[in-house]
This record gives sequence, structure tokens and C-alpha cells, in this order.
Amino acid sequence: MNKIVYTSLFIFLFISSKITAQYLPKGISQADMSKANQWVDRTYKSLSQDEKLGQLFIVALYTNKDEGHINQVRNIVTNDKIGGLILMQDDAAREIALVNEFQQKSKVPLMIGMDAEWGLYQRIAAAHKFPWAMTLGAIQDKNLIYQMSSKIAEDCKRMGINWDFAPVVDVNTNPNNPIIGNRSFGSEVDNVINSALAYSNGLQDNNILAAIKHFPGHGDTSTDSHLDLPVVSHQLDRLNTVELAPFKALMNKGIGGVMVAHLYVPTLESGKGIPASVSKNIITGLLKEKLGYKGLIITDALNMGAVANKYKPGELDALAFKAGNDIMLFSQGVSEGKKLIQKAIDNGEIPQSRVEESVKKILLTKYYLGLDKYHPKNPENINNDLNNDSHKLLVQNLYSNALTLLKDEQRLLPLSGKQIYYVPLEEAPYQTFANQLGSTVIIKKASEINTIPSNSTVIVGFHKDNSTAYKPYKISAESRKVLADLTKNQKVILNVFGSAYALKDIDITKVSTVLVSYENNDDSMIATANALLGKTKIWGRLPVLINDQLKAGMGIDLNPSTASDTKVNSTIFTTSKQ
Repeated sequence: MNKIVYTSLFIFLFISSKITAQYLPKGISQADMSKANQWVDRTYKSLSQDEKLGQLFIVALYTNKDEGHINQVRNIVTNDKIGGLILMQDDAAREIALVNEFQQKSKVPLMIGMDAEWGLYQRIAAAHKFPWAMTLGAIQDKNLIYQMSSKIAEDCKRMGINWDFAPVVDVNTNPNNPIIGNRSFGSEVDNVINSALAYSNGLQDNNILAAIKHFPGHGDTSTDSHLDLPVVSHQLDRLNTVELAPFKALMNKGIGGVMVAHLYVPTLESGKGIPASVSKNIITGLLKEKLGYKGLIITDALNMGAVANKYKPGELDALAFKAGNDIMLFSQGVSEGKKLIQKAIDNGEIPQSRVEESVKKILLTKYYLGLDKYHPKNPENINNDLNNDSHKLLVQNLYSNALTLLKDEQRLLPLSGKQIYYVPLEEAPYQTFANQLGSTVIIKKASEINTIPSNSTVIVGFHKDNSTAYKPYKISAESRKVLADLTKNQKVILNVFGSAYALKDIDITKVSTVLVSYENNDDSMIATANALLGKTKIWGRLPVLINDQLKAGMGIDLNPSTASDTKVNSTIFTTSKQ
């Protein structure tokens, strides 16, 4: 859609309903927009005040909890007439059946959301896991990220999900960040923007809403907001160039949602200890008025310790709406929140126009997502539909393209047919990697390294726990000693199956070859083994600053067809073009 047409449609939408939606489906016509606004106006007028207020709330649905929880959600859907659900763990078929039931009971179709940053696997263990954002940040061909999020969109549609609360656009400048880390595309603003745009477009081009998060920027924090309130203490210049920069760059790209974090940012909020998620200065003053964002604004989950420990349920919801949020996510007190919002309206603290603005924005987005005509989903065969060969092929290609070669001083890659030794270290499984390398590789335990003949080629694998994105990346003193001992007499290939930050405290000066694979799972190990054997190209780039020697953008291209003729040494790191 060219700029002139887009602008005319935007003006038409504004004039016809006084409400705009940031998200517009591809190929929408003026006639479609006219129908959308008619549906919104008609639906809005049909709602009681209590039903309008219900649209502002999304509550959590778990299928791994007891029937009492299911009935509680069922009652909230029926009695409080909420606007949507966020699907949590864990049974996909059960979730589909419940969503079908709840949609049928709802006067206005529910918005169904999920945290699916690395695919539905983030909440549904039977689904296929896609790479974490940090891994994706190493990929140079951002179209691959688009392909990935398009596949996630396909999986979302299969489940009846309309909104993926992704991508994370926090710039992770703090290696010790306990909650973002692997969920960030990296420490470089341009790379975060380009990666996030590809991810968002892959979702929204396939009619699944995106939400960039966590505004105004959660990348330089040392506290987990699920537990307590993090503080971002930077001055405005730094906030504008790093934390806020991805949000400002992406807001005019049609991205449908922004999620606001539970952070205290004293530069942006003078009230002591007031989280961004309930700050009128940050949400209304900065996000809506100064930055001009027109899309849906949603809080981060309201059950998180950063706010839940400070405010009562309901009170928190009312404060969040008063600050400028359209939707309160993971509400712990819907009925109480509705009463307090109505009380604030009656007292003149919140104008009724705020309710109209948010509810019409929500309804318009629902219409554009096709929720005006909901069709039930079939739960049969759902686990296979979310985890099959089409997922495996795509995911292994993503891991292959992320692989980042930082050193190859002795030109040990690609591996020859000669006998090679392999020493797996750290806590996670490694057998898939060894099996994929083939029979010429001899596995040696750490206690057996003295039995390896001198001047042998030895692969050292740092296999970190890949069960969640939040596991520590640090390498044990024992593993560091094994690596140091091997470099004395052997030609060592260090392969990091974990965060690149694992190299932060590792001395690699005497290590010939260093490869970062970012994660430790079957898909990553298969992709890595194929690359080491010269079957695929290595051309990823470090997405984060690790230390003074290992900087973001570093990496060496290794093309299997010319690898043996490629001149590589420790001084020819190549910086990717963003």
C-alpha cells in the first residue's frame, strides 16, 4: 500500500469514527473500513456500560490447574463479560475446547492472546520450539525471522489465538539481566529494530496482532519484574538513543500493540516508585501524546510482583486504565476494577470519552482480526499440527544461519575425515550432537582428557540447560579448567551451546576455534554438526557486546565450498551491515 493511499485511508478512518487502529490488514479497502466502523459503532452502542468496561480486561486461562480455576474463568467470562483471555499452560486441545465454549458465550468475541515469543512452545510443551530472540539476533538474513513468525502465526490461527504478545524490543545491554537476556534480539539498537520489524510483519501480514514490549525499555535491569520493581536510572539522552529507540522506530510501522512494563524510570516519572504501567506521564504523556502511538496499549501481566505486591487487585486495574492503558492484562480483580473505574468516571477523574476511545479501539482491532465472525477450531490432531517436519526444517535452518564463528586460527573447520575427540561439559544433554558428527568422533569424559593424544583436534562443548530462557549462562570453574588444560597440548574447537554471554569470563586466547550455537537442543545440535562438517555456511554475527575483545557484530563467514581456502585469523572479524 503506497503512502498516499495509506494516508487517505487513515484520514477516512479517523473522520468516520473518531477512533483509529494502528493495525490495518493487508489490502484493506475504503469499503472494508467503512464496514469496520459500522460494526464498531453498532456493537459499541449495543453494550451496557458494564459490558463496555468488561472489554478492557484480559484474564489468564490455565489448563494445568484444577477444575475450580476453569470454573472461575468461566464465571468471569459470563458475568464480567471480559474482552479476552491469555492462554497459559498447557493442554492445547483442552484450550481449544474452552475457547470455543467461551467464544460462544460472549456477546462480543474474545481476543485470545498468548506469550509466544519462541512459538507456542513457550506455553504448550507439545508444540515445536523456535529459537529465542537472542539467537535470531545473530541471523543476517532477517527474512528468515519473517518466515519464522509467519509459521508462528499459522500455529496461532490453528489454536484460535489472535494476539501474540511479541516481539521483545528491549535492548539487552546488561548481561546480568535476569528476565530479558535471551528474549532480546541483542545489545545493538539497529539489529533489534530490524529483527523486531521482520518478526512483527510476519505475524501481522498473516493477521495475528503483534505487541512490542516492554515499554519504555527493560533491557538494562538487574531485577526480575515478576518479583520486584526494577529501576532504570538513565538520563533522557541515553533513554532516547537506546531504551526508547526501538519503540520510536517501530511505532509508525503499523504494529498493533505496545505492552507497558512494570519499571520505575525516575527520569520519566517524578512520582517516587510509580511503575511505568500505572504512570500517566509515561503512557499518556509520552507514549500517546509525544510519540503519537494510536494502537492498543496493554499492561504487562498485573499478577507480577513488581505491582501486585504494591497495589490491591482492582485498585491496580483502575490506576492502569487511568494512566492511559487500553487493556489490563492478567487482571486479578476484574469486578473490583470495573467498580473503581466507574467510580472514577462518576467523580470526574476519568472522562467517559476514555472508555469510548479504548473500547472502540479494541472493537476495531477485533474486527480487523476477523473476530466479528468467529469460527470454532477443531482440537483433533492439534499436537501434530503444532509440531511436525515443517517446523523442524524451518527451525534447523534458523539455527544454522545463527551460528557465529569468532575464531578459526588453525583452520580446523570444516572438520576433516580424521579422528576427532569430543569433550562435553556443563549440565545439559549432548548425545544428539555426537551422533550427528558421526563415528569418527570419540567422546571423552572430562576425567579422561589425559588419554587424548597430543596435537589432536578436540571439540569442547559447553552444553547449557535449554529448558527455559532464564537459566544462568555462566560456565563452571571446573569446565574452565578442563578447557585451559586442553589448550596446552591440543587443537581446540570450543562450541558454546548456550548464550554468547557464556564467553564473558572465558579466556579464549589459546583456543584455536570458537563457535557460538546459542542454544542446546536437538535442532541446534543437528544444525551445528552439519555446519562443522562443512555441509552449510557459517555466517552469523554476535548480537551482543560480551567484553572488550568480543563485540557485537563480530563473526567470520565460512563458506563450505571455499572454506579450506579462506584466510581467517583473530583480526578479521566482520561487522554485519544493519
